[in-house]
Amino acid sequence: MKFGYKLSAEGFGPKELIEQTVHAERAGFDFVEISDHYHPWLDVQGHSPFAWTVLGAIAAKTERIGLATGVTCPTVRYHPAIIAQAAATLQITSDNRFTLGIGAGERLNEHVVGQGFPSVRGRHERLREALEIIKLLWQGGYQSYEGKHLQLEDARVFDLPDQLPVIAVAAGGKSAATMAAELGDGLFATEPRSDLVETYRGAGGTGPRYAEVPMAWARTEEAGVQEALKTTRWAVTGWKVMSELPNPVNFDAASQTVREEDIREQFAVGPDAEPYVEAVKKYVEAGYDHIVLQNAGPDPEGFIDFFQKDLGDKLRAL
Repeated sequence: MKFGYKLSAEGFGPKELIEQTVHAERAGFDFVEISDHYHPWLDVQGHSPFAWTVLGAIAAKTERIGLATGVTCPTVRYHPAIIAQAAATLQITSDNRFTLGIGAGERLNEHVVGQGFPSVRGRHERLREALEIIKLLWQGGYQSYEGKHLQLEDARVFDLPDQLPVIAVAAGGKSAATMAAELGDGLFATEPRSDLVETYRGAGGTGPRYAEVPMAWARTEEAGVQEALKTTRWAVTGWKVMSELPNPVNFDAASQTVREEDIREQFAVGPDAEPYVEAVKKYVEAGYDHIVLQNAGPDPEGFIDFFQKDLGDKLRAL
C-alpha cells in the first residue's frame, strides 16, 4: 500500500507546491500527485501554475518521493507527442520516479485553445488514440500515426528513459477501466468503486490502482468544513458537471447550493485520525493500493505534520 499527497495546483502557487512536496517527503509520504489544469475550479482558489514546470523543480529538490500527474489530458490542450516527450524527460530527471496519470479531461482546461471540447464518446476515442501514440513513440525511432482524431508525422522522442513511466488511466466507467488495462499500466479513480477495479483486473490489468480520497483537515471540524465549502464545494457537483463547465465563474454558480451537510457527507473532516482512517478504508476494501490524500483544509503544512505524527501509521496498518 502506498500513500500520496495531493498537490492542489489550483489552490497554491508553484513555490508553495514545491515546498509542500519537500515537507511531504520528510513526513514519509510515498508520492505526490499534482493536478494539471489551466484554470482553477473557483476564482477564490487563485492559482493554476504549469504542472510540468513544478514537477521538474520538485524532481530537482527531492530524492525519494514519487511524482504523478493527476491527471493530464493528452488530446486537446496538449498533443500526445508533447506529453510523450515531457513524461520521458521527467522520468529521466527524476530517476524513474514518475507516473503519468492521464484522462479524458474537462472543458474547464481544454477549451482554452479554441478547438472546442468533444462529446464523451469523442473524448474516449481521442484518449485511446493518444495512448497509442504515446506508447508508439516510447518504442523509439521515427513514428507516424493516422487516427480518426489525432495524427503523428515522422516524430521521434530522442531522450527515452531506461525504465518507461507507468501510465495510469483515469476511469469513471467500465469502458475507461477496460482501456486502462488494454493500453495503460495502471488505473486511476476518484470514487471507492470496486466495479472499476474488477473491470480493470478482468480485462487483464495488473498494475497500480490509484484513488483520491477527499479530506479537509483542520484543528476543528467546523474549520475544515468551512474551508472546503469555500474552496472545494465544486467537488460535490458530480463528474457530469465537473467535466462540462467552461470557467470558474460557472463552477461558482453551479455550487452555490452546496451545504455544510454535503461537505460532511463527502469529506473526512476535523482534527482526529479516525474519520480519515475510515474514509481510506473504503478505498482499500474496494481494491485500490495507491491512496491519494486530497486535503481541502486550511493548513496544508499542518495536515502533512498530522500524517507524519498520527495518521500515517494508522493508515499503513489497514
